[in-house]
Amino acid sequence: MMRPEPALRSTPAHAGAHVAGPIPSGRSGYWLILALAATAYAFSAVQATTDPSPWALTVQLLTVAVVLRVTEVRERVQHIAWVILALAAAATVVVGVLGTGGRGLDIVLSAASVIAFLIAPVAIIRHQVRRRGVDIEALLAAIAAYVLVGMFFTLLYNLVALLTVAPTFGSDVVDSLSTQLFFSFTTLTTTGYGNIVPVSSGVQAIAVAEAITGQLFLITAVARIMRSARRPPPGADASHEGAS
Repeated sequence: MMRPEPALRSTPAHAGAHVAGPIPSGRSGYWLILALAATAYAFSAVQATTDPSPWALTVQLLTVAVVLRVTEVRERVQHIAWVILALAAAATVVVGVLGTGGRGLDIVLSAASVIAFLIAPVAIIRHQVRRRGVDIEALLAAIAAYVLVGMFFTLLYNLVALLTVAPTFGSDVVDSLSTQLFFSFTTLTTTGYGNIVPVSSGVQAIAVAEAITGQLFLITAVARIMRSARRPPPGADASHEGAS
């Protein structure tokens, strides 16, 4: 009586079955980050004054909360950050509902936005540095971090405008978050149309720092893609040795 042949432990189909599994949470999370960043961008693009919008700040704080979740920051750090962000979001909602305001409050809200959008891209970059290979998640993460860096400098220009009396871009240009947003992204991408020019040395220094940051970001992203493209996939060396 012939014994049945033992089942193969692994076949090409079984070996690659995990590839067709569910989409990783990080990838879908970065889509959400991009959506929130686009919403924050839209809020800024339609704002004709330098006064921070409580509703825009709420979206910004929510963006940071999602970034901390997606980038797998330590659970204790996430809990502390979420408590702080929740309190800040509640305060902004109260301000928006009651209609209270003032220069001091505007400065506090603007500073909170700057801190929020400084934390977010740093967390994304730190998360991606620990990963290997280039895939859709890495591409989405790079785009999200790049947009958030542009938003960070936008809000930094806004904070400087609130702290100083002199116009940021001269008397011929109306200071507004929309203008600051346009200037920030043309500087980050080194487009430099020249129709908006900062007049103070402090803002000029920030603009130079943003232009350098934009170039270094692109160089680093391209270098990472090329390095990962040349790197053999995990397990390739071991399978090669086994075959030989």
